[in-house]
Amino acid sequence: MSPEEPQAATRWDAQESLPLLPEFERTALLLDMDGTLLDLAPRPDAVVVPPGLIDAVRTLRNRLDGALAIVTGRPIETVDALFGDAPHAVAGEHGGAVRHHPTELVERPALPTPPDAWLEAAKRLVASHPGALLERKARGFALHYRAVPVAGPLFRDALANLVAGRDDFQLLPAHMLWEIRPRGADKGSAVSALMARAPFAGRLPLFIGDDVTDEDGMAVARAMGGGGLQVDAAFGTPAGVRAWLRQAAAIGAWPELMPPA
Repeated sequence: MSPEEPQAATRWDAQESLPLLPEFERTALLLDMDGTLLDLAPRPDAVVVPPGLIDAVRTLRNRLDGALAIVTGRPIETVDALFGDAPHAVAGEHGGAVRHHPTELVERPALPTPPDAWLEAAKRLVASHPGALLERKARGFALHYRAVPVAGPLFRDALANLVAGRDDFQLLPAHMLWEIRPRGADKGSAVSALMARAPFAGRLPLFIGDDVTDEDGMAVARAMGGGGLQVDAAFGTPAGVRAWLRQAAAIGAWPELMPPA
């Protein structure tokens, strides 16, 4: 890369349908995992990494001189188990954990953990709705209701009551789940942390994600002169994302974006 300051990417194309992308050689690629790289599954532990995806991610990382990261709500250990060292940089727990390289320690901002009483309440909720799932995280937890959709509003109300009056925790929706997590870190702060260090510094971030928790990352990427792509609008499905990334890995350039039919 040239040492000069990168020029900001133009956000919209002539039809104002999809954002224009940073030049491939100047891009720092930031990828959500569930619902973006991987198809959603009935349970978090049931996701499958399709054949060829790890090779495509590794090739893109090399073509971008290392400036590729997975930015997810999952623990970093889960990313390692699924993708190995294909992404050298990983941000997990919605920015609550950042690791710049497999040989480095995980950085964690000072954030609170939920009270034990909240976890006990969550366990009772799951026990009363067979098929629901409690996903524990380092400093938060999520209630999955994909197998019991009727439980969604009840989980929302119960968790909202737990965080009511607290300014250090928030309740967020995602795909068929509700998650309590501490304030003070999100995917936007993860993007900022990654972009402050080589090999990301001086590049233009391109964030690809699929749900509300990814919007913070996209906003920061755009504010830095880069871009954000929403899976439904730009690719249609995670399979569309994977096909686009495979083509980019093969040609060393961003393929044309075509809005899904």
